[in-house]
Amino acid sequence: MQPTGVLETSKATKNPLKELLNYGQSMWLDYIRRDLFTTGKLQQLITEDGLRGMTSNPAIFEKAIADSSLYDDFLKSLASQSDLDTTARYEQIAIRDIQDAADALRPVYDESKFRDGYVSLEVSPYLARKTKETTDEARRLWKAVQRENVMIKVPGTAEGLPAIRQLIGEGININITLLFAQEVYEKVAEAYIAGLEDLAAHGGNLKKMASVASFFISRIDTLIDSLLNDRLKATTDASQQALLKSLLGKVAIANGKLTYQRYQKIFSGARWQALAAKGAQTQRVLWASTSTKNPNYRDVIYVEELIGPDTVNTMPPATIDAFRDHGLLRNALTEDVAGAQKVMDDLVRAEISIKQVTDKLTDDGVKLFADAFDKLLAAVAKSTQQKG
Repeated sequence: MQPTGVLETSKATKNPLKELLNYGQSMWLDYIRRDLFTTGKLQQLITEDGLRGMTSNPAIFEKAIADSSLYDDFLKSLASQSDLDTTARYEQIAIRDIQDAADALRPVYDESKFRDGYVSLEVSPYLARKTKETTDEARRLWKAVQRENVMIKVPGTAEGLPAIRQLIGEGININITLLFAQEVYEKVAEAYIAGLEDLAAHGGNLKKMASVASFFISRIDTLIDSLLNDRLKATTDASQQALLKSLLGKVAIANGKLTYQRYQKIFSGARWQALAAKGAQTQRVLWASTSTKNPNYRDVIYVEELIGPDTVNTMPPATIDAFRDHGLLRNALTEDVAGAQKVMDDLVRAEISIKQVTDKLTDDGVKLFADAFDKLLAAVAKSTQQKG
């Protein structure tokens, strides 16, 4: 059976999606659209596939609104409210979907003792380089959604880091997005821990605090493979060609494995244990951008190779369908860590700077989300005019 890219469900006794939890990994859905709620498909995913959470972003909402008629009636009702600008109308749509998703996932949230069952809503990408504005918007969205099992997405930019600590310290669940570099991940984990310490100092309830660090995978291979292929075209040296070819499709997973090593170290020391004693839960690494972009690679490679305890993998529909169909399970994340380090060392030998790559991907990611937000607002404006 070939994956269709449309969410399906299966009652098979051995469903690899559902079995991920046996390996300590939670499967979240990187997608949101109105018909998930109206058709009962979301509930099926929870019951039959073991879905544990959901993430959204401007690109996902833009596709949902622009490519379907599912929001027509709601947009028509908003068109009569002259006090709402286009952004406010989008937020009305997003908040309704986020609330409905959070309500559907609430039993997961309760059963998991606040570990899973979350839905993420992103602050405006226009604010990615503005600390105060990001903090203010995250507070506003948190209050508007009014659900305990929501995470507000904040980008892991230099400007986002102080906002993350502040918001965690106020008891707001945060999903830190656009992470590519191991060093930046460490700063994000530090912001989370410091935020929890701030919250504890003010008598806050650490048991209900949750956060994930969304570490992007496939985009790293896409960019690095492009650089490697350019180098391959430019050299006739056999040893250099062998080195470059050995790195194709390997760096993203190696980078993820080494990031997980940092996670294990950070959340095991005395400083962390003091918070854990008060009921704090670790900030799990969430693997994002896990669809396979290169048709030469296995379509579930970024799921299979990153399975491990205390992690989340957020998958788009096509990846969920593919993994349900032919996903293979093993504790891959802690396999051959030395090999992962060798990949990163070989990248240095190939004279490709991982820092330059991750810096570029962060900047590009901010721009891509801002561009998607532009399209999203244009789609809302157009639909409101047509329906108004």
